[in-house]
Amino acid sequence: MKKLNVAVVGATGMVGRTILKILEERAFPINNLYLYASSKSKDTKVIFNNAEYIVEELNDSSFSKDIDIALFSAGGDISKKYAPIAKESDIVVIDNSSAWRMEKDVPLIVPEVNPQDVKWHKGIISNPNCSTIQVVVPLKPLHDAYKIKRIVYSTYQAVSGSGVGGIMDLENGLKCLPNKKYPHPIAYNCIPHIDTFMDNGYTKEEIKMIEETQKILNDDTLRITATTVRVPVRNCHSVSANLEFENPFEIDDIYKILNNSKGIIVQDEVANNMYPMPINADGTDLVYVGRIRRDFSVENGINMWVVADNVRKGAATNAVQIAELVAVNL
Repeated sequence: MKKLNVAVVGATGMVGRTILKILEERAFPINNLYLYASSKSKDTKVIFNNAEYIVEELNDSSFSKDIDIALFSAGGDISKKYAPIAKESDIVVIDNSSAWRMEKDVPLIVPEVNPQDVKWHKGIISNPNCSTIQVVVPLKPLHDAYKIKRIVYSTYQAVSGSGVGGIMDLENGLKCLPNKKYPHPIAYNCIPHIDTFMDNGYTKEEIKMIEETQKILNDDTLRITATTVRVPVRNCHSVSANLEFENPFEIDDIYKILNNSKGIIVQDEVANNMYPMPINADGTDLVYVGRIRRDFSVENGINMWVVADNVRKGAATNAVQIAELVAVNL
């Protein structure tokens, strides 16, 4: 793999800094690195691979440089404005916002699930929602084996999913200080409200999970519903996934499939109180699955519990994995 010129947009944010960390950890082949952020972060110094880099202010001429891949993590408005500019300069954009995810000509990729979709990108590739990323990793091999026909998602999402503001609300709430990010206190509380409410009563986060799952699995016949909840956990999202299959299965075969699937660790020894928990998934890049059991209320159903680090696998690591797929073809 040849060395590439890489830009990180939103380089000083939580996900942007994690992208840089993971590029370093995975020894991504970088020739020149360009870091962009808002005017507030201009001239910030960042250390990458023992070298010092100066963050530049993002503007219309930022992509006039010789850049191969640009990793965006600066929000939907920034992506909508600047991704097309980068694309026009023959730069491959990997975008972490929701701005392009449901566009028909933009692949929505989880490398363990649909790496082949990188081949048809037209300059922009989307990184899915964090909760969607972690749950489709175990769903894909089960869908291939038994054909999922219905999914019920219930999420328990960490405050880091809201960025620094969410973390501050939790930390301040534990000190009995008022909340600023969320509409209610998050300390000692659960808030069944992530993103804005829509006319149909769902939140945008819930609709994202529904539509993105269908797109990634390339199956718009899947019937899906979701309830997304913010919980007082600093990092790592948890998802309860109830699946109904078209075809019968043996529970032992479910374990075998998941144990043999890339990117998954099965933790399911209830006799020893072993099951996935955020405290153990924190700082890792794998998806942890447990509490696997039949749903006796339907003919071919199971329940499972899925946990992953939302900042790493749910955002930064997945983006870098996509960049690795792109790099092979550049």
